[in-house]
Amino acid sequence: MSAIDHATYQEDYSESSFWAKLRSYAAVAGKEVVEKTLILYEALKDKDTPAWARGVIIAALGYFVSPIDAIPDTLPMAGYADDLGALAAALATVAAHVKDGHVEAARATLQRWFG
Repeated sequence: MSAIDHATYQEDYSESSFWAKLRSYAAVAGKEVVEKTLILYEALKDKDTPAWARGVIIAALGYFVSPIDAIPDTLPMAGYADDLGALAAALATVAAHVKDGHVEAARATLQRWFG
């Protein structure tokens, strides 16, 4: 995502839109997408996460919730491939600020949802 895309997708993010999309489409998106979104969300909530990293996270989560995707989410099997790429790139970018507690909280939620 370029700097322009970051700004666009940051505008699409809100906590309510994030949870609505995640709860509605978790099973379709799959565990890997859901895990990455939850880890990023946990890092976003952490006051120790620097502002630049929060911006990257908000842009990636904004892309996830945005109805405008490179690959429409409604396409079977491929619909969340672009979301996965954006989430993975964001996670790699902010990895130094992702704590074990973020991962543990995300995995606990994942376990409750997927068993």
